[in-house]
Amino acid sequence: MQRRKFLQYSTLATFSALLMTRCKYEKKYGPRDFGVQLWTVRKDMEKDAVGTLKMIKEIGYNDVECAGYNEGKIYGYLPKEFKKIISDIGLKMRSTHIPFGRNTPDQKRTMVNNWEAVCDDFKSIGVEYLVCPWMQDDRNIDTYKSAAEIFNKCGSEAKSKGLQFAYHNHNFEFNKIENQIPYDVLLNETDKKLVDFELDLYWIKKGGADTMAYFKNHGDRFSLWHVKDMDDKPDAFFTEVGNGIINWQEIFDQKENTSLKHFYVEQDDCRNFSPLDSIKISHDYLESMSISKFTIGKDS
Repeated sequence: MQRRKFLQYSTLATFSALLMTRCKYEKKYGPRDFGVQLWTVRKDMEKDAVGTLKMIKEIGYNDVECAGYNEGKIYGYLPKEFKKIISDIGLKMRSTHIPFGRNTPDQKRTMVNNWEAVCDDFKSIGVEYLVCPWMQDDRNIDTYKSAAEIFNKCGSEAKSKGLQFAYHNHNFEFNKIENQIPYDVLLNETDKKLVDFELDLYWIKKGGADTMAYFKNHGDRFSLWHVKDMDDKPDAFFTEVGNGIINWQEIFDQKENTSLKHFYVEQDDCRNFSPLDSIKISHDYLESMSISKFTIGKDS
């Protein structure tokens, strides 16, 4: 058999086996409705967005979180075009990352430049959450306080259109500045009716904060999670969920004490496996956990 044909047959056989396994699982337990953040497979999306999304569905994910919105297009497609693509594949997109834009004033459709159009783009295709993934600004307390003002303003506009705004953390928000924790400034300076938080469970640990304490004190703010593991090496690098040191049983045991609606597997960079292989390993680990852990949110 020629090598090309062999590879084609092997790939088809692999994904056929994945599909059969998933179908048997869903017949017994029902579909597990958790998602993946597309930043993990960003290079694959650049090469072949449609093919990558199909592979994500075959692995067993039902929800994707966008990381490719730029000036009115999603991975190069108009919003309604992209909506049709994922709908045809059988995926949902409930959440998207969007650019802050304070340091890129010429960029169109950001939080500070025609935010209303951003809301309209995603409202038109059924997205629920608009998430600021990070701030590129100089990091000082005044910067975080002024960002909180922008968050409240954007949150109010989003709310008026039936959307929810949220902010996604990294580790640096937990490093004290002027004897204050920036993440706490954002929590305290934003209106909880307008601003939710997407808690990245790797970065909060990397920042040295107490995840359980934040669940206890601010659980009603965390409607979204990023499920991302940390390896046991000195640099505490990213790894597949279940292959690291984060106690996922302990974390998911707390879900009822939070406002969790959706969570997304994410791995910023992959050392040992390809991104698609990595998200499959993470998916399979999460699927092997207690079924009750995934009865989260409402279908939409």
